[in-house]
Amino acid sequence: MNTQIPLGNSGKQVLPIGLGAMPLSLDTRPDEATAIEVIRVFVNGGGNFIDTANVYCIDDNDVGHNEKLIHKALVKLGKREDVIVATKGGLTRPKGRWDTNASPAWLRKSCEKSLNDLNTECIFLYQLHAPDPDIPLTESIGELARLKEEGKIQHIGLSNVNTREIMTAMTVAPILSVQNRCNVLEKKSFKTGVVDLCEKENILFIPHSPVGGHFDHKKLSESKPLKSIADKHRVSVYRIVLAWLLHKGSHILPIPGASKVSSITDNLKAVNVRLDTGDMMALDQL
Repeated sequence: MNTQIPLGNSGKQVLPIGLGAMPLSLDTRPDEATAIEVIRVFVNGGGNFIDTANVYCIDDNDVGHNEKLIHKALVKLGKREDVIVATKGGLTRPKGRWDTNASPAWLRKSCEKSLNDLNTECIFLYQLHAPDPDIPLTESIGELARLKEEGKIQHIGLSNVNTREIMTAMTVAPILSVQNRCNVLEKKSFKTGVVDLCEKENILFIPHSPVGGHFDHKKLSESKPLKSIADKHRVSVYRIVLAWLLHKGSHILPIPGASKVSSITDNLKAVNVRLDTGDMMALDQL
């Protein structure tokens, strides 16, 4: 398995395990020192892709918490220029809810705040957090294209989309990445053709919640077939499910979330797991 994978057609390469930084800023977040230590262990372990969003926070009064935390950690570590930070816009957090707003005006306002919170003049990868049912997708992507023309973002990504929406977005601007919920128990993006379309179009596919996310990671840890394969390889169940994704294509970059040093240390070791044909068949059938 490659130790680095291409980041779409950007010309950059990244370790095939990224860091989903969301758990570091929700209402169950660790203290700041622990959060910074998680980021330090990830970066020192070779990780160079961190996924965030302006709304990874507690509510609308806390917007930007995750972005500011990541910037602070990377500056403290002297690694700000070595790590790709991808962020998102298009949601709001009134009273802690996750509401969609992908209007051009809100996307512009969100992007400009992210530029400030990340203390950068240009965001490498800016992702539409989700299509807005009240706004034509072409309008949302059109605004991101204008932000790109203005030099505020370098590449455009999508999140929580289907194949039709990807194709529609591509008529407006080049798309570097697609981020959907995907893991060994939630294979919708494989079944609907999203992963195949990304490979065909040289788009990076970023599975979020690759080890089940906040609510479903216990389902994975309690799966007897998964535990059997993990025991065979003498590794954790989480390492197996990440390895499964890595074996499904070199255009796939899982971003497991972590709020503990032990979690990110284990996740990074997934690149060393070699699954055989029997393992893959069993995991494909879960």
